[in-house]
Amino acid sequence: MNEQYSPTGFRVLPTVVKHLLIINILMFLATFTLERFNIDLTNILGLHFFKASDFRVYQFVTYMFMHANFGHLFFNMFALWMFGNTLENIWGSKRFLLFYMVCGIGAGLCQELVQYIEYATSLAQYSTVNLDGRIVTMDTYLNMMNTVGASGAIYGLLLAFGMMFPDSRIYLYFFIPIKAKWFVIGYAVLELLLGLHGVDNVAHFAHLGGMLFGLLLILYWRKHPAGPDKDFRKLKDIFQSWKNRKKYTPYEEVKDVPRSDEDYNYKKAQKEREVDAILDKVAQNGYGSLTDEEKEFLFKNSK
Repeated sequence: MNEQYSPTGFRVLPTVVKHLLIINILMFLATFTLERFNIDLTNILGLHFFKASDFRVYQFVTYMFMHANFGHLFFNMFALWMFGNTLENIWGSKRFLLFYMVCGIGAGLCQELVQYIEYATSLAQYSTVNLDGRIVTMDTYLNMMNTVGASGAIYGLLLAFGMMFPDSRIYLYFFIPIKAKWFVIGYAVLELLLGLHGVDNVAHFAHLGGMLFGLLLILYWRKHPAGPDKDFRKLKDIFQSWKNRKKYTPYEEVKDVPRSDEDYNYKKAQKEREVDAILDKVAQNGYGSLTDEEKEFLFKNSK
């Protein structure tokens, strides 16, 4: 699609974009409100380094809805509205939400990988860290590695928009027109350079991770045009068949319950004869000649 994009006929604020905007704004307000009650929501829901004591798996999702300040929130939400409304109108709500979450979680995974490389190459050998004259334990320092923001998911949306509308014009700083494809490429290169030089505290590799996972998902969808719905149905069918499978239990564990002393003695003698027969087979041909059923029977009844 190389023509200029126009949102005529599209919903300006589709369902998922609207709810994401609301959730992010509410979480931002809750962060500063709960601070008055000594509740650090950023520490609880932000994505910690996985070797830190404050790390929790759910943070791979919750960190996307936390923001450091108003500017951080504003520009992410503006980009969500700017690119998200187009993509959700084209893809539909279900696919758009899946893409958004995959990009966000993928960005978190990439950030964790980069932090682990830093830890393994520079920090693992130390037990304390000197922060401008203040000595802190390594665990305290690792807990300070806290990532927040929807930027990883937003960069995934930016990539998707650039791939779908490469020649559509985006106005840089609301004034300079630039084609979407060059805008995406330029931002990717800039993020890579800034990430390599480490000149600030921004999670540049998380941004690149969001773009990477977005690219992989788009390529997958191009190869499988049916989209995620068909795959979800397959997974649902597999799970349902597994859930409804007939559960076989060894006969002797459930059905072979003696009803009297005479019955018990008879069945005990029968099992002993079967064990003796299997042992004779082992003596003649070796243990390897037994079937799996014979090995299991021998193991259970030779204790």
